[in-house]
Amino acid sequence: MAQSVASRLTTQDAAVSISQRMSITAIAAEPVISVTESAAGQIKHLTETNPENAGKHLRIYVEQGGCSGKQYGMVFDEKRPGDLIADMHGVSVLVDSVSTEHIRGSVIDFSDSLNGGGFKITNPNARQSCGCGKSFEA
Repeated sequence: MAQSVASRLTTQDAAVSISQRMSITAIAAEPVISVTESAAGQIKHLTETNPENAGKHLRIYVEQGGCSGKQYGMVFDEKRPGDLIADMHGVSVLVDSVSTEHIRGSVIDFSDSLNGGGFKITNPNARQSCGCGKSFEA
């Protein structure tokens, strides 16, 4: 009897472990950040028209600063160890492991309107955002 209880516990533990691994895999399989077609088009334009950006990817990062405590940064860069990469609409976006916790699930969009144009990041993790849209509170 004791052996069958131990056997059941081991089986249940294994099922929980498999379930947890599947959840972790599902989270890792989703891109850390999404890119709209409009943003992808602008990223392509910037890499094609600026020779210094050739062969590089857009890096999105979070740093201290801005009106709300943290601010977004963007730069064309090469992939580094530990970076997560999101491939969408023919472009690759890099996110370092530290910034990932602050921007996971965010969407990068681009608008060329006269008022409020440029790249915009919609971040579901931001408790508060600044009116400029470039800084947030996590």
